[in-house]
Amino acid sequence: MAEAVGALDRTFHALADANRRAILSVVRNERCAVGEIATRLGLSQQIVSHHLKVLRAAGLVTGSRSGTRHLFAVRTEGLAVGKGFFDDFWPERLSALKHAVESSAGDDGE
Repeated sequence: MAEAVGALDRTFHALADANRRAILSVVRNERCAVGEIATRLGLSQQIVSHHLKVLRAAGLVTGSRSGTRHLFAVRTEGLAVGKGFFDDFWPERLSALKHAVESSAGDDGE
């Protein structure tokens, strides 16, 4: 349980920063090098490298070598940690919504 909470905390900490969310958007559909990410976002390579380190520690990106380049991509398995947290809320909320709609529909018929 503590390990799962730690992973969730690392995920939310990583996603709390706008630059890290922007980096995830850049590498969502294609693998990119630090320099490419920096150019697209108007950030320095040093800042991008720092944010990639945080994203990697949270399991949200993965890196691979292609020749001399180090390419980064989204690690969808890492995003599942956050998704799982929010998924736990939906059954209860959907049940409450269903009840509210049914109650509202019953009020209209009276």
